[in-house]
Amino acid sequence: MGGVVTETVPLQVATPSNARTRAVRAWGVYAGIAALCAVLGWLSAEHLSVLPVWAPWDFSAPVFVATCLAGFWFLRGLARTAPARRLPAWRRVAFLAGLLLCYAVVQTRFEYWAQHMFYINRLQHIALHHIGPVLIALGFAGETLGRGGPPWLRRAATSRTVAAVLAVLQHPVVAPLLFVGLFFLWLVPEVHFRAMIDPQLYAVMNWSMVLDGVLFWSLVLDPRPKPPARASFGVRAMLSAVVMFPQVVLGALITFAGFDLYPYYALCGRLFPSVSAIDDQQLGGIVIWIPPAMMSVLGMILALNSQRLHHIEQEKRNAR
Repeated sequence: MGGVVTETVPLQVATPSNARTRAVRAWGVYAGIAALCAVLGWLSAEHLSVLPVWAPWDFSAPVFVATCLAGFWFLRGLARTAPARRLPAWRRVAFLAGLLLCYAVVQTRFEYWAQHMFYINRLQHIALHHIGPVLIALGFAGETLGRGGPPWLRRAATSRTVAAVLAVLQHPVVAPLLFVGLFFLWLVPEVHFRAMIDPQLYAVMNWSMVLDGVLFWSLVLDPRPKPPARASFGVRAMLSAVVMFPQVVLGALITFAGFDLYPYYALCGRLFPSVSAIDDQQLGGIVIWIPPAMMSVLGMILALNSQRLHHIEQEKRNAR
């Protein structure tokens, strides 16, 4: 996966005083994150009506802390990397944009909208399972995060246990089954209804979308050849195509269903009462149908482009 550290880059030797200064600064950032987390949690619980649209609707400390830590470790990793070895600007922007998108759709007023319209809920999951993870995978930020993170993070990322788990989850057979299977699971009407009324299961649903999306798209969009990548460029392009067809079929089935499959939204009250249950469901089916297909096509193009760039690099090396 793109999030795993694959090589060790020597860092500047730090004096004890410099090391202490950096440690104090890091703990200052951690304390600031904790304090802001507490304030947002209190405001969300006690003064929700006065919060702006970009503030959390249903505050989640794990989401907030995970997003802040990932952003901090990424930026600190960039600062610790020699300028010539830093990620290209477009990869940096992609990673941060993907991180912010995943945060925005679950920790702003968009979360409320997604709980009261089926098609907005589907837009939320497209962001969590497709667009956000694609941007994060394009960031290819594993080494940068490793340099910016604490020692325990680097040890965990390179441990045999994590390697064994990733080898299973990112196996070319397991990865697409998991990717499509989880997307289908949360759209089973009975499961979807339960997830929408159970806060703990709702959180599991959203976390599973993000984590599985990052795992899958990091496999497909890995710019390296095999090895060290887990699959060849051709297999990765094929995986991107394989997951497209089941999602198209599911989207079509939901779009053309003649009855309300998801009564939760009538129970909780739709954000736009003028939109009927069937119209809401049809819009949601189209969201399931078209955007994932477009992301799959994009994934195929990017995988094949990585192959093209690798061949060009090989030819340059052979010509020297």
